[in-house]
Amino acid sequence: MARTRAELMAYLDGLGIETKTVDHPPLFTVEQSQALRGEIAGAHTKNLFVKDKKGRYFLLTVGEDAEVDLKTVHQTIGASGRVSFGRPDALWDLLGVQPGAVTAFGVINDAGAQVTLVLDAALMQNVVVNCHPLTNEATTTIASRDLVRFAEATGHAPLVLNLATASPHDGNLA
Repeated sequence: MARTRAELMAYLDGLGIETKTVDHPPLFTVEQSQALRGEIAGAHTKNLFVKDKKGRYFLLTVGEDAEVDLKTVHQTIGASGRVSFGRPDALWDLLGVQPGAVTAFGVINDAGAQVTLVLDAALMQNVVVNCHPLTNEATTTIASRDLVRFAEATGHAPLVLNLATASPHDGNLA
């Protein structure tokens, strides 16, 4: 059973992780996010839920302006052959989110640790990052180091790799 936003917030609170969440209309694309989010400090993310030829799943979290070459990223993340986007039913079954609400916080729902979380190294240079809290109707700001701590607490030691061919420049680097 997928956890709710409230359960995620309680989990983060239980870890002693401070966050700030801003509610907004549902956002489905980076463009909508940029237009409607207002002034939320920190790096904003986009997420790619992908699967390799052996059926292994990866969640790639990068800066919103980053470009990821899907033809070659498999070499960086250790996937078996080229990756393709994971199906919406697998996204729901593994991460408990719908398309448009994909987030690094989704690993809280992956009890079997079937998804490898890969965070872009350039994104993680930012002091704070912003992710959907399991719904695309809000944005949660979290310290990048605390995002790693959260993932580790869920049994997902994230890989921090150079995924992007371009990265955001928001002036909020560590």
